[in-house]
Amino acid sequence: MSDAASTFSYKVRDKSGQIRAGEIEGGSTDAVVRALKARGLTPLQIERKRNAALQREIRIPGLTGRVKGKDVVLFSRQFATMVDAGLSLIRALSVLVNQVDNKALSEVLAQVKGDVEQGLSLSAAMERHPRVFNALYTSMVRAGEVGGVLDETLERLADILEANLALRSKIKSAMAYPAVVAFLIVTVTTAMIVFVVPVFTNLYDELGSGAALPLPTQVLVLISTLITKWWFLVAGVIGGSAYGFRRWIRTDAGRATWDAVKLRIPIFGTLAHKTALSRFSRTLAVLSRTGVPILQAIDIVSDTAGNRVMAKAFEEVKQAVREGESLAEPLNRHPIFPPMVVQMMTVGEETGALDDMLEKVSDFYDREVDATVSALTSLIEPILIVVMGVTVGGILIALYLPIFNIAGLVA
Repeated sequence: MSDAASTFSYKVRDKSGQIRAGEIEGGSTDAVVRALKARGLTPLQIERKRNAALQREIRIPGLTGRVKGKDVVLFSRQFATMVDAGLSLIRALSVLVNQVDNKALSEVLAQVKGDVEQGLSLSAAMERHPRVFNALYTSMVRAGEVGGVLDETLERLADILEANLALRSKIKSAMAYPAVVAFLIVTVTTAMIVFVVPVFTNLYDELGSGAALPLPTQVLVLISTLITKWWFLVAGVIGGSAYGFRRWIRTDAGRATWDAVKLRIPIFGTLAHKTALSRFSRTLAVLSRTGVPILQAIDIVSDTAGNRVMAKAFEEVKQAVREGESLAEPLNRHPIFPPMVVQMMTVGEETGALDDMLEKVSDFYDREVDATVSALTSLIEPILIVVMGVTVGGILIALYLPIFNIAGLVA
């Protein structure tokens, strides 16, 4: 008597010699082997799968791991080393599935390995996981596969990802102190309005001189009343505004408008502009050096620019290049690209060293970002201290003005 039908996973070799994998229903291992042989396949491995309900992992929302940029950088370097040492893709992926510390990345690599075993190219398998391997990554891997330089391509990918992470980390570090001080200002101000102002309001009522409170005091009392008695309304307005803003910037028009506004903000706009130029130059340099076709490279740079104003410019550049213009010429028509960048790219195209010129542009703007971040840090500290002093001092003056007036009337 045969067993009840079960699900079996298998690996087989087809008539062309390729390894294939999949699942099949069968009553026993022998029955599955016979069924596969009847299809002209040579069984290599047959395993009975456990009940799906028992096999399913329990995932708690918010606690599942996510793949960080540094995990992808480390994986890329390890993968490049293994490929350079002569390991096959499947063997290298098998080692990395068990070696990487990030569980989410391990699961993704296991799926990539399975897809490669079934005959997909590495780039096509990675394209199925866009949250881990973006368009830049998969396009460069595809170019590396075609050119037979996958190990070098992976090293370049690791370099560019690491450089982008370092740039982002540098900016975050510079913003950490201002963020803490700004939080303290908001906390101290809110505490004074919620706890101190009502005490003085009661004192004014008890003194009752009959004279109207000074305008600054009236404004402060009104704010205190709104926060203490109508806090739910204030919270609703703030929450609704934040939600509406987030919805707005997710639209194409909203994102384009917001990105344009960011570029015009004093100091911070300059920093955002230089950061975008650095990212654009580095990405296009690596794509050019790897051998990615220019139109495809423009698409990738547009997607990874991080600014819709620059992305829109690239759409026009792509159309101009398709019509036969050089890459640098249409860039000159967009003010977001400084003349220095355009001239460097023009020289790079004329001399056949576009990637080297773009690399120099990227290095230049990296140094510019460093200088801007340092200046920003040194400038923001005294500004925030002055803002805190003015805010707290203004509240205290507004609170004591009525008392001074009453004292003057008594005198």
